[in-house]
Amino acid sequence: MKAAILGGTFNPPHWAHLFLAEEVRVHMGYERIVFVPANLPAHKPVAMNISPKQRWDMLELALAGWRYFVADSSEIDRGGATYSIETVPLLAQKHHITGKPGFIIGDDLLSGFATWKKAAELAQVVDLIVAHRRYEKRKPFAFPHRYIDNLKLPISSSDIRRRIREDEAAR
Repeated sequence: MKAAILGGTFNPPHWAHLFLAEEVRVHMGYERIVFVPANLPAHKPVAMNISPKQRWDMLELALAGWRYFVADSSEIDRGGATYSIETVPLLAQKHHITGKPGFIIGDDLLSGFATWKKAAELAQVVDLIVAHRRYEKRKPFAFPHRYIDNLKLPISSSDIRRRIREDEAAR
C-alpha cells in the first residue's frame, strides 16, 4: 500500500492537520495517511499537563470517519524520546507500505532537519514531502524532497490552546 506518514504532537489535532493529509493523499497519490503522535519529541517540548494517552485519544476522535487515515501508537507504545528514523521501518512493516513511505514535514522544520537523528539516512528511506506551514514561497532544502503547494489554513495547535486559555472560540 502506498502510504505517507504525518507525525507530530497533535496537541490538539485540528482541521489543518486533516486538510493537509487529504491534500497529500489526493494530489500525491497516496492510498493512506498514517498519523503518528510522538511520545516525547526530541526537538519540540510538549506541555506536561497533557499525557501522550490524552493526545492519542484526541487523535483517534479526530480521525473517526476518515477512511484513508489511520492513527498509529508505535511511538507512544515505545515510550521515551521518539525518533523518526526508528519509527519509519516499524510503520512500513506494520502498515504494509510498499515502496518508500511519504514523510510529511512542514517548511518550519527545514532549518533544523539536519539535526534530526540520522537525518541523511531518513531522507534516503522516505520520500520527504514539504508542506507550506509558515512560508508562502518554497524554501531551499538540502535533502531530496518534493513540495506540495498546499493551502495554508490559519490554524495551529498552539493558537487553539491559547484560545482555550483565554476563553475564546476554539472549535
